[in-house]
Amino acid sequence: MSVSIEKLSEQACFGGLQGFYRHASVQTGTPMKFAVYQPPQAKDSPVPALYFLAGLTCSEETFMIKAGAQRYAAEHGLMLVACDTSPRGLNLPGDSDNWDFGVGAGFYLDATQEPWSRHYRMGSYVNLELPALIEEHFPARADKRGIFGHSMGGHGALVTALRHRKRWHSVSAFAPISNPAAVPWGEKAFGNYLGPDRSRWQDWDAGVLLSGAAYPRGILVDQGEADQFLEQQLKPEALEIAAQASGQLLTLRRHAGYDHSYWFIQTFVADHLAHHARQLLV
Repeated sequence: MSVSIEKLSEQACFGGLQGFYRHASVQTGTPMKFAVYQPPQAKDSPVPALYFLAGLTCSEETFMIKAGAQRYAAEHGLMLVACDTSPRGLNLPGDSDNWDFGVGAGFYLDATQEPWSRHYRMGSYVNLELPALIEEHFPARADKRGIFGHSMGGHGALVTALRHRKRWHSVSAFAPISNPAAVPWGEKAFGNYLGPDRSRWQDWDAGVLLSGAAYPRGILVDQGEADQFLEQQLKPEALEIAAQASGQLLTLRRHAGYDHSYWFIQTFVADHLAHHARQLLV
């Protein structure tokens, strides 16, 4: 059965089309907004889609407006897709009390605890519902999907690819929350969304998943050394330890002077699109 989408806006951009849209989500039970950049190559034939997951407090607009990625997507012939970071408009108890939990902070997992379990299903939304929607309504290839993200979204991208290795054919991250089960952001989110049993948290922790088995392709991670969240929240060393344990090909680059902002992302986004192009355009 065809799923309808509502066009909110579309603009020409680097020979392609930047659009913003809305649809009724089955997974979240709410309207969900998303953004799509169609490169000029998509006018002739379907192209691989590269999904971006944004960080805490962000939305489907953040990456598309701030990252400057459309130029490189047009050069490589990659479609860019970005979604919102949580359901909105539910007014659940406590969902707007803190900037790092609830609205804008879905953590790209499927909650198991009430009242979150009925709507906070961003894991299945990103892995299943959104790709199906994109591949139905846009000229996106169903056999080539990539995923990347920033901070909470970097966690989401790594976890999505590691949990579903055959569905996702490339992955990278900017300043990801690498070991959320062991840091304050993750403990707050996992404790509320998944409950007090920490053994259940492991299924949504990139460091744990990567230590168990390597992803079949190389992973690129960039981290700023002046990132204000580096030591307490991000823990990139967890990925290095996990990669050593599983034999993962991991390129983790540390950059002096760069913080957690989109100035950092702008600086290295071309490298990430090139990384995905090498793996998706083969």
